Amino acid sequence: MTVTTQLNVRPSGAVLGADVEGVDLSQPLSAEAFDAILQAWHSHLVLRFRGQRLDDPALIAFSRRFGTLDLAPITVTGEREIPEFPEINVISNVLVDGRAIGSLGSYEAEWHTDMSYNDLPPMMSCLYSLEVPDSGGNTGFLNMYEAYETLPSDLRQVVDTHRCKHDSSRNSAGELRKGARDLKDPREVPGALHPLARTHPATGRKAVFLGRRRNAYIPGLPLDESEAVLDRLWAHALQPRFQWEQVWRVGDVVLWDNRCVMHRRDAFSASARRIMHRTQVQGDRPF
Repeated sequence: MTVTTQLNVRPSGAVLGADVEGVDLSQPLSAEAFDAILQAWHSHLVLRFRGQRLDDPALIAFSRRFGTLDLAPITVTGEREIPEFPEINVISNVLVDGRAIGSLGSYEAEWHTDMSYNDLPPMMSCLYSLEVPDSGGNTGFLNMYEAYETLPSDLRQVVDTHRCKHDSSRNSAGELRKGARDLKDPREVPGALHPLARTHPATGRKAVFLGRRRNAYIPGLPLDESEAVLDRLWAHALQPRFQWEQVWRVGDVVLWDNRCVMHRRDAFSASARRIMHRTQVQGDRPF
C-alpha cells in the first residue's frame, strides 16, 4: 500500500533549503508524492521534514527511493554501529559503558563535501535526529551552484579548465587513515581527481566542487599558484549569501545533494547528548 499526501514545499528564504510539509515518511510514499519530493530537492538542494517518527527500516526505505545505499563504515570493533541495519551510520557523541555508540563526537566539523576523496562520491546524505542538544550542533549548508554562477571571470576560467585532487589519506573526520603517511606537500598526497566545476546530471547546472581545503591541489599549477587559487575559491564560496543553517529539533529529517552542496557542523557541549542516524546514497563519477 502506498500513501498519497498533500505536500507543501515552503522555501527557507535563503538561496537553498526548504521545508516539506504534509508527509509522513514512516509510511510508503506514492510515486506522485516521491516525484514531488524529488523535484523539490532538485530545486532547493536541501530538504527538511519536521516532526517525523521513524524506525531504522523506515529511514532506510525512504532513503532507498533515491538510489542504492552505501553501507556504513566499519568501526574499530570490526563491526558496523548497528549490525542488523548496516546502511545506518550513527552520528553521536554519546558513550555507553565508556564506549562511543557513534562517530564525530561533539567538535566542529569544517566545511566539506562528503567523501569527495572517492572516485565515486555519494550523491545524497540524509540525517534523522533522535536527540539534540539545547544549543550548538547546528548544520550549515552552501549552495555551490550560486558559488559557481557568481565567480569572477578569471576564477571561472580556472574552474572550467582544471581539476582538483581530494586528499584520501584522511577520513571524513580528518583523521589520518591507518597505514597512510602524514604528508605535508599537497602534490604528494593520494586522492581522487575531480573537475572544479561539476555538472549536475539531473539539472544540467554547474557547481563548484571543492571537497575539503586541507591538502587540496590543482594539478598543472605550481603549488603556490594552486594555493592562491584555492584560497580565493574557498573565500568566495563561503560567503554568507550562499548559506543556510539548520537548527535541529528532534524528529527532523534533512537530506542534501552532495553534488551541489557543502556542509559543516557547529561544536556543542561534550556533556550534551546528540544522536543522529544517517544514510548515504551512492553517486557517480563527477563530470
